[in-house]
Amino acid sequence: MTIFLQQGLTTESDGSALGGVAEWAVNVMETIGAPGAGLAIALENLFPPLPSEVILPLAGFTASRGNFTLFEAIFWTTLGSVVGAYALYALGAALGRRRMRAIVARVPLVDLEDIDRVEAWFARYGYRAVFFGRMIPLFRSLISIPAGIEKMPQGKFLVLTAAGSLIWNLIFVLAGFYLGESWHLVERYADTFQKIVIAAVALCAAYFIISRILKRRRAPEAR
Repeated sequence: MTIFLQQGLTTESDGSALGGVAEWAVNVMETIGAPGAGLAIALENLFPPLPSEVILPLAGFTASRGNFTLFEAIFWTTLGSVVGAYALYALGAALGRRRMRAIVARVPLVDLEDIDRVEAWFARYGYRAVFFGRMIPLFRSLISIPAGIEKMPQGKFLVLTAAGSLIWNLIFVLAGFYLGESWHLVERYADTFQKIVIAAVALCAAYFIISRILKRRRAPEAR
């Protein structure tokens, strides 16, 4: 099965980072099965440079070859997302903003500017940022940090994280499942989906603000 799967690992150059991550993910999934897909996604949450846009379609592709079922792929990747996100939430809650920033600053390929953007997003959109943030690369992982620092209620955090992760994982796992050996094409459309999510957040925020303004204007009239 390894040889067959590796025939589907397409790289855009000689065999670059995409191929390396894909081969690693294949080995983990073949060794552990569906829980291996969950483990890979949990690590993606803890180490954002690992691309979920590669791991998730590959989990779907592996499921299409009979290593495990499609349901198992979706279940375990979503569980892995929640576990990885909660680990960062717990670290944020335990360490606080200053110490957490000092740690994240040492993570390769992650800049403090990324943290600043995520914190600003959380401050602006509140709990909604946790749900929608699960569908935006890099934000997927980092949004858990300000949620933990601000002591967001754990139950609400877990529900929103699970819901947002399920949507993101479902789309990419299904794409990999049905695309088969062309699973790698999914990565090209991840940026488009990210823009759609950002636009949806902006629309929801605008609706929330407008509805609040209209409600306040109607209040005096009701008296």
